[in-house]
Amino acid sequence: MKKLTEKKLFFPIVTTGIFALFVYGAYALYYEFSSIANGAGSGVPYAIICSVGLGYIFMLFTNTFFGKHKAWIKNIIAFIIGNVVYHAALWGSDLKINPDGVLDSEIVLMHAYTIIFPVAAILLAASFIGLARKYWKVVNILLAVIYFSVSFGGFYNFNVERFNEINAKQDFYFDSISANDLLITKQEKDDCRKWYNENLIKNNGAKAFPFDFEIDGISLNDDLDNWEITVSDESKAGDIYKGGKTSYITLKHKLTKLIAEAETTIYEDNATCEWTVFIKNAGKQNSGVISEFYALDKGFETGKADLYYSNGSDDEPDDFVLNKRSVSLIPKTFNSKDGRPTDNYLSYFNVSGDNTGFVLGIGWSGLWEAVIGKDGENTSVTVKQENFEAYLLPNETVRSPLVSLSFYENHNALKGFNSFRKWVTDCVYPENIPDTITMMEVAGPHSISTADQIIDTLNSFGDDIYNNVDNFWMDAGWYKYNTGWHDGVGNWTPDTSRYDNGISELSSYAKTKDCGHVLWYEPERVMRDTILYNAGTENEQWLVDTGDDHVMWNLADDDAAKYLSEFMAKSLNENGVTVYRQDFNFSPDAYWAKADAEYYGGRTGIAENHYVTNLYGFLDYLCENVEGLVIDNCASGGRRLDLEFTRRSFPAWRSDYNCSYHFDIIESTQSQTYGISFWLPVTGTLAYRGSEYEARSSIIPCILETFATVQTEHFSKYAEQRGLMTQNYCPIENGGYSKNEIHAMQFSTADGTKGEALIYKRANVNDKEFTFKLNGLNPDEIYEIYDYDTPEIKTTYTGKELMEDGYKLSLPDGEKAIIIMFVQK
Repeated sequence: MKKLTEKKLFFPIVTTGIFALFVYGAYALYYEFSSIANGAGSGVPYAIICSVGLGYIFMLFTNTFFGKHKAWIKNIIAFIIGNVVYHAALWGSDLKINPDGVLDSEIVLMHAYTIIFPVAAILLAASFIGLARKYWKVVNILLAVIYFSVSFGGFYNFNVERFNEINAKQDFYFDSISANDLLITKQEKDDCRKWYNENLIKNNGAKAFPFDFEIDGISLNDDLDNWEITVSDESKAGDIYKGGKTSYITLKHKLTKLIAEAETTIYEDNATCEWTVFIKNAGKQNSGVISEFYALDKGFETGKADLYYSNGSDDEPDDFVLNKRSVSLIPKTFNSKDGRPTDNYLSYFNVSGDNTGFVLGIGWSGLWEAVIGKDGENTSVTVKQENFEAYLLPNETVRSPLVSLSFYENHNALKGFNSFRKWVTDCVYPENIPDTITMMEVAGPHSISTADQIIDTLNSFGDDIYNNVDNFWMDAGWYKYNTGWHDGVGNWTPDTSRYDNGISELSSYAKTKDCGHVLWYEPERVMRDTILYNAGTENEQWLVDTGDDHVMWNLADDDAAKYLSEFMAKSLNENGVTVYRQDFNFSPDAYWAKADAEYYGGRTGIAENHYVTNLYGFLDYLCENVEGLVIDNCASGGRRLDLEFTRRSFPAWRSDYNCSYHFDIIESTQSQTYGISFWLPVTGTLAYRGSEYEARSSIIPCILETFATVQTEHFSKYAEQRGLMTQNYCPIENGGYSKNEIHAMQFSTADGTKGEALIYKRANVNDKEFTFKLNGLNPDEIYEIYDYDTPEIKTTYTGKELMEDGYKLSLPDGEKAIIIMFVQK
């Protein structure tokens, strides 16, 4: 080391190279295990690279200041110390902050880099300042500044920027807003109509559409003179989409046979519009290459703006946590990470500006990308299928993601959230989705009970239970399998050794109790040597095989999609299914890429585009051919909550974090309700009934009961509270999933006359009082407010007092879930 430092020219080159490896190792390890990675793999090589780099930095410091006597021994010791510091920071952080193993690896890395990067910055700066005393004063001081800046920049990037995004408790609050101000105004409806007309319906070529694509590098919006544009008459409200008036904008290229059609819909009562773009090659030759296919590419005159967005569902305690950041000159990119659209982020964004605000919704059950940034006084937004670059075969059609915009004028972001929630309830959810749903699990994925045994148990329950249950639920494993429920996926016929009269025996029993029947399927994943696998192997391109233990049913193939649609409709009807539970437990991106290469001529994104399009057609076919069918949307728990899937379903199981016990399972359940309620009114999870605290933490519109929980004292309580959760939502206090923080939220009617506050005083909270402010009330009206447990004790306040001064609540010792009800007199 001493000889190396004496080589004045060679030494900084070597040091820069090793330092670059150190930084690369840190970023690569972070990327490997972060939520932006396309699936975590082994981070061992990157950890070794980073560890060796820190060891070298310790050697450099030691040699600079203590290297005169027995330098080689000191260098070896320094190198070992550097490695030890690195691994101590990495594994020590894991042991310190993650003793129960519940946290994302990304969070652990954030804490480790809080130690590692400042240490590297200080040692490098000191070393080169020390060397500057010996030679090349200016150069070494300059290197000291550069190395320190890069190291500290890494620290800032990891521990400030990213911590702001993954921290489960962000300290931001919403201003007071009245019930009247939460209502959608005539001005907002007019503004939506004006934007819709000017940008879509009455666009005559003089200005750009809010969507765009390139054909052989030529942009649609730069070439509108070569497109013939016609617009259909507007449909009557509700003819095509619930509550909406739909038009079709048709663009025919004058020189080629390409046709683009935008299906556009305005929901005037909800100040919302949406559109999807379809491109068809009507010619007899392959089209030019379509790329940069944006569903949305537009600036909005918001002025200075804040952006609200939420984590996706990734089997973590911070699933659905709301985040906030300023819209900045450095655009923020959002995407899904493995082909399931809401595993990384929910596909909904609230932009709250000084001039105006809007909520963006994205419908694409695949790999989407949204980029949101500042452009002058505008907020610029782009939305597209993340990877698409392909020519079209004759008569072939592709589509963009669905995009929706809900406009609002109030500066309070709560106006945007509640306007969007109301639109989802009024116009997006299928008409047969009720406000509250109670399901009772009669057979889980590990059940070995026979139909007779299940019916014997069901016969032991009285009407008091059935009067409060809407559906029986049978999860995975009702078909024939070998060692576990997963290896029989693709065998969609009942296991006659347990269900000798078929599943219809149980669904018929449910009908006698005035209950529906939920049945679990996973049709897109096919295990080898199953019924669907054998059918697929008899037809070319019906299966996509990457060498894994399962294959993917290729919905991108029209014939395969038609076969599966008919097969599944027949199965649902034979089994007497009223609620079809569709799961999706694998990442499709690698399968789509292989299909592109093997089946579709290497055209990037074609397999995904056709797959997603036919997936919607498959779901629509089932609803058309199974009377009254309701679809329960599960994809490893809440990973397909995009707008298009929401139009066809609801999530009865929003996060797989609830699949097993965690020390913070109750607090994370509360946190998930808090976070997802900003966007989607109807979601569900498991009922926890071990205590009153657990039962009240399970207050949610859709709830899964078990044979055990329906027999507890808390079953069938809180029906009124659950029903209120589909109306206006206002957060009160975000405690994340920490046992040290109070967590609270409010739900109330749209007119502000009735509501509830759910307040969770967690185990380690030592406060004796909690004063909270309500929202969405009528300021001049009088309200009676009372504790659910002592309804006879009522106090009166004006709405203004409750919103501005708040309500003081005495807190008991220990954990307690408190329900505060309020009613306008």
